[in-house]
Amino acid sequence: MDSVKALSIKRVTEEGKKEAEDTVTRELPLTIILNNQELVTLLCSPTGLNYLAVGFLSSEGLIKSKDAIKKITVDDQRGVVRVETGEDKEFVDIFKRFITSGCGRGASFYSATDATGQKIESQMEVPAQDVFTLVGKFQHRSHVFRTTGGVHSAALCDTKSILLFSEDIGRHNAIDRIFGECLLRNIPTDDRIIITSGRISSEILLKVARRNITIIISKSAPTDLGVRLADDLGITLLGFVRGKRMNAYSNDWRIVRDGK
Repeated sequence: MDSVKALSIKRVTEEGKKEAEDTVTRELPLTIILNNQELVTLLCSPTGLNYLAVGFLSSEGLIKSKDAIKKITVDDQRGVVRVETGEDKEFVDIFKRFITSGCGRGASFYSATDATGQKIESQMEVPAQDVFTLVGKFQHRSHVFRTTGGVHSAALCDTKSILLFSEDIGRHNAIDRIFGECLLRNIPTDDRIIITSGRISSEILLKVARRNITIIISKSAPTDLGVRLADDLGITLLGFVRGKRMNAYSNDWRIVRDGK
């Protein structure tokens, strides 16, 4: 299924109305069924549903590794992904949630205490110029955003290049897609960087902490709890990275000048 759709619209100006065409991003309700139990419905972009489902389950701590997955079945037309694992857990009704894809999130299956003891000890350092270069590359990769203005983007990077890139109508989904692909393709995330177009809240921070990400970068803002968690967990958090400026909110020692 395509990520975008062309629509006939009326374009309104001071001079009046006229027929025009616009391109909008598609939206799909995706139901994830884990071991024959309907777990959650996400609002998302309609592509790469296997990556999104696995990434979501991994981020929520419901899948620990690729080896735990026995089978994945994707129904693109109905918007259903079934995941079978070796564990057959029972989920009470309270865990069946409808999660929005907007700036906020309706619910989560874990809390901040889940990240206790997972402090990132990496000694990696990145020149500030390399951060600016990575964000520049990131901004030019978002084809659907340039076409519609209606999606968030996320990328997994090393210090020099973008390794994986994803787009989704939800900022959480875009990151989950990255981690789902990493898990299914055995791509390591230690000593890696995540770039996101969205706000860095505590939920986003906990997602990256689970994957041992060292640095998270956003063109947007963090929340106070996101900053506090980043500081406690040893993650370098950079916000408002635009042009040749950025704000370092935690563990700024990893960002160096001219490689020094």
